Amino acid sequence: QVQLVESGGGLVQAGGSLRLSCVASGRTFSSWRMGWFRQAPGKEREFVATINWNGGSTDYADSVKGRFTISRDNAKNTVYLQMNSLKPEDTAVYYCAARTGGSTSYNFWGQGTQVTVSS
Repeated sequence: QVQLVESGGGLVQAGGSLRLSCVASGRTFSSWRMGWFRQAPGKEREFVATINWNGGSTDYADSVKGRFTISRDNAKNTVYLQMNSLKPEDTAVYYCAARTGGSTSYNFWGQGTQVTVSS
């Protein structure tokens, strides 16, 4: 069973930075596509960023391009989300997700970490 554990959330002022981490269990982490999603109060969960198995390909939501960076360290079974120039509208619960094996969708999710950006 795959487990994903996020950390690094917190309260930050607008313009500040945070780095989220997601540690995964599983011996085949290096073959998984990983993603970050977020859900703000009263809104649906939305895509933030994704990274392929070796970090050679990334993609971002338009709302975070140029401010957020996704990366991974396969030796540590960890994926990161560096968030810079944070805005109040970035406030949300951030979730790490994994797409394992032959799955065509993200099939494992973490419990989420709260990010709050004050104005």
